[in-house]
Amino acid sequence: MAIMLTSSRKAAILQRIKETGAASVNDLAMYVDVSESTIRRDLNSLSADGLLRRVRGGGSVETDAMPFHEVVKKSSSSKEKIARRAAELVSDGDVVALDIGTTTAFVARALRGKTITVITSSLAVLDELRDDQGVELVLLGGVLRRSYHSLVGSLTDTALEQLRANISIIGTSGILPDGTVMDSTGIEVPVKRGLLTAGSHTVLVADETKFPGTGLLSVCAASAINTLVTSEASDAQTLEAFRSAGSEVLFP
Repeated sequence: MAIMLTSSRKAAILQRIKETGAASVNDLAMYVDVSESTIRRDLNSLSADGLLRRVRGGGSVETDAMPFHEVVKKSSSSKEKIARRAAELVSDGDVVALDIGTTTAFVARALRGKTITVITSSLAVLDELRDDQGVELVLLGGVLRRSYHSLVGSLTDTALEQLRANISIIGTSGILPDGTVMDSTGIEVPVKRGLLTAGSHTVLVADETKFPGTGLLSVCAASAINTLVTSEASDAQTLEAFRSAGSEVLFP
């Protein structure tokens, strides 16, 4: 059997856990044909990245990423500032396609008071805007991903194919030095790509912890992003990669 690259092996481990609900170290070692010590290192790495949670007392793991309420606490001050700057790009009358995630939930909060239409599969965005009478909310269908307050799957993807927006705002789990936008969950990637396709103007919101951050799957290249809204503490080399690709880079 050919040796599997570390990134491919981790992706296979995550997929296996999502399919089975839980898996032992022994099961995973047999599945990807590596030693149990290698699996333990992979699980520790994935757990440190927030992509899964180890269960005490053995080798089983929980299937989903770090819960939304835990992620939202990380770099919240920076995320709120970035979100307010991104919201300034939205004008009354716009149709806004808004991604799942903690930073985009802050964007939704900053959009309150505008007369706009918001398309989203994020229940966190719904919670932020449900009582704002000026915002028309279009909630995409799909399968509930409880830990991350989002709707995903083929229903979500199909709905996005039918919709168009003036501006799409997406988040990310990590950005590579060349500007490649990554995500850690395979089922979310088609949604992000659909949001990018739906929007006439694409905006990426990412705080400094996303440089390089984490991610197993590519969402898009830097050239697919019209505007990056981030903090001045973000990696300078990566910011230059976005500028070289034609992206506008904005700070709060």
